[in-house]
Amino acid sequence: MSENPVLLVTGGSRGIGAAVSLMAASRGWRVAVNYASNRQAAEKVVSEIEAAGGEAIAVEADVGNATEIVAMFLAVDRHFGRLDGLVNNAGIVDMPQRIDEMSAERIERMMRVNVIGSILCAGEAVRRMSTKHGGKGGVIVNISSMAAKLGSPGQYVDYAASKAAIDTLTIGLAREVATEGVRVNAIRPGVIDTDIHASGGLPDRARDMAPSVPMQRPGRAEEVADAVLYFLSPAASYVTGAILDVSGGR
Repeated sequence: MSENPVLLVTGGSRGIGAAVSLMAASRGWRVAVNYASNRQAAEKVVSEIEAAGGEAIAVEADVGNATEIVAMFLAVDRHFGRLDGLVNNAGIVDMPQRIDEMSAERIERMMRVNVIGSILCAGEAVRRMSTKHGGKGGVIVNISSMAAKLGSPGQYVDYAASKAAIDTLTIGLAREVATEGVRVNAIRPGVIDTDIHASGGLPDRARDMAPSVPMQRPGRAEEVADAVLYFLSPAASYVTGAILDVSGGR
């Protein structure tokens, strides 16, 4: 059995998650590519990893469902027998709305997927990686957003609030498990050219917002993945509780 480390990437079938999965595999990680519904996209990522000589599996689970989260981690246990890293990347946006236009159902869904799901995934990872639980240590990287700092007024303040919660989760959990061999950090992407914008009804958002970015362009998913892989690497061995903006200066 391979001794290469194992990484679980939630929302690993597209965008930033797919870029992280592919880059991690190229650097020696065995990867569990999580997806909620698009199995074809996840299997495409797995096929690319395998074609390059890596090892990966696709694991279906909706991170908005606590039962499915547990099943996802058990699937990783069965296939790989270990877990060394988690990238909490799965998340959702919604159609642009003001707070006074939002329904309770929309806000609850946003928090269930983006916040509760990330916290539950982190808990499952800690149970496997923490030395307190007999683990050998590991790394958690949470994907936040510059929305946490900017607030996203007139678009999706609920999303921004959910990502601010991720920032706080990162700091608190990092300190909680700092003596247990687990490092916890976060990335705040800015305007990144992925299809998440289309899911919120704004397919051209990355292009349209480029003039508001000091570097005058949207970022690429691979540029975010580079930062994630830094946090996953031994080069970041003394870094925990850090939040890195990958935003072109925005």
